[in-house]
Amino acid sequence: MANGTYQKILVPVDGSKETPLVMKRAIQAALNNDAHLDILNVAQINQVTEGFATLTDMSDGKTHELVQIIEKRLRDLEQQAKDAGVKSVAIHIRFGNPKLVISRDFIRDHHNDLIVMGGTGTSRIERLLLGSTTGYVVRMAKCDVIVARQHK
Repeated sequence: MANGTYQKILVPVDGSKETPLVMKRAIQAALNNDAHLDILNVAQINQVTEGFATLTDMSDGKTHELVQIIEKRLRDLEQQAKDAGVKSVAIHIRFGNPKLVISRDFIRDHHNDLIVMGGTGTSRIERLLLGSTTGYVVRMAKCDVIVARQHK
């Protein structure tokens, strides 16, 4: 963060029900700070979220198909941000463990100073078995994290 404003905002998206809310909050933060916005999807080879794809056989052809599906959805989100007035937007696809990619690898490579993410992207069973990605990122990221939540 330079001069009290964020310069590079990361918004990890997984295609869950929270994606529209998370995008809204990230876009607003980018506009308020005149910041660059990185939109990221982290795909796990062995467990791809339904919001972006339902492929489980990850042969070379399927991997290519998965990347095309994710890229199209990310391009839609990129256009949404641009239509809202965000001047600098980039989309990214990474394969790996979302906890590590978001909290460590991506922000190290792209120098993000804020992460805006949802609180409940995965199912209850996944949270019990794997732990909350959001909780991990909040604890481990070396930058500020905003957790966007649906208020009921």
